[in-house]
Amino acid sequence: MHATPPAIEATGVEKAFGATRAVAGASLRVDRGQLVALLGPSGSGKTTLLRTIAGFEAPDAGTVLIGGRHVAGEGTWEEPDRRRIGMVFQDGALFPHLSVSGNVGFGGPRAGRVEECLELVGLGERAGDYPHELSGGERQRIALARALAPEPEVVLLDEPFTSLDAALREELREEVATILREAGASALLVTHDQEEALSLADVVAVMRDGRIEQAGTPEEVYGRPTSRWVAEFLGDADVVPGRAAEGVVDCELGRFPADRALQGTVEVVLRPESVTIGAGGGPADAAHALVAGRSFYGHDQLVRLELPSGLRLRSRSLGFPAWHAGDRVRVWVDGPVNVLACER
Repeated sequence: MHATPPAIEATGVEKAFGATRAVAGASLRVDRGQLVALLGPSGSGKTTLLRTIAGFEAPDAGTVLIGGRHVAGEGTWEEPDRRRIGMVFQDGALFPHLSVSGNVGFGGPRAGRVEECLELVGLGERAGDYPHELSGGERQRIALARALAPEPEVVLLDEPFTSLDAALREELREEVATILREAGASALLVTHDQEEALSLADVVAVMRDGRIEQAGTPEEVYGRPTSRWVAEFLGDADVVPGRAAEGVVDCELGRFPADRALQGTVEVVLRPESVTIGAGGGPADAAHALVAGRSFYGHDQLVRLELPSGLRLRSRSLGFPAWHAGDRVRVWVDGPVNVLACER
């Protein structure tokens, strides 16, 4: 019995525009029914990789398989309209002269499918309306219905929430994720928004300089980043120098387990929520620190600390007790610790 092939399997994809290598040997996999977020800063190559998967760009090297079918690379090429891909763009890209049902039915889906998809996105009653009569969020939901209507192998979403205001963006992205999962769709979402990727996706693939730097569940890429760059890109992170030997690292905040392959100078990467402070208590080997400042957000606070060496780090905790600049505290680690080789 053969295993079901992934919805997308891109291997060693390269794409250059003149002297600029936009994608430099990227490999990416989307399994059936998964929502994968392709996350990276501007210029990392994520949109070019998406366009290569969609067939809007031809790869210079590497291969692309959709549903196990070879569609690009090594002398093979299928046009975008033959790849069984649904696309959702930043602005929805609806046809203004077509009604809602006309837009959703544009790709010629099977009978009854338009009505199914409109019900799926919660807009069945708007079938006769035109795009200019819809809100921004409604237009994006219709764009998603249009992408789902031909029952594609995979749905590709290119920063679909960027043009919306913050409140609507948060509401709509949760709706879209729910709709995709209810439809059993396989989807690849391109975004530069870390919160969006971590909160919505089953898998987050972090892209940097044309390559996939790390891919894993949101918990894996956030809690166990494989490089300092990923740690700092995905949220607040502080780095404490340490020395590793025989599976242990010593640093200013104490001793922690480390990969036995790591020897000598290393970097101990900490999330602020893993750093705990108190006026007393804590483990016997807790370090001492001076509160250098605090940002209060109501539900939580971010406290800036200075260790005796002068090194600064942050602690995130509930909004109480209140800490103030000049307070002397004890500090210890109560959460994940990532020990990494020093980046060159």
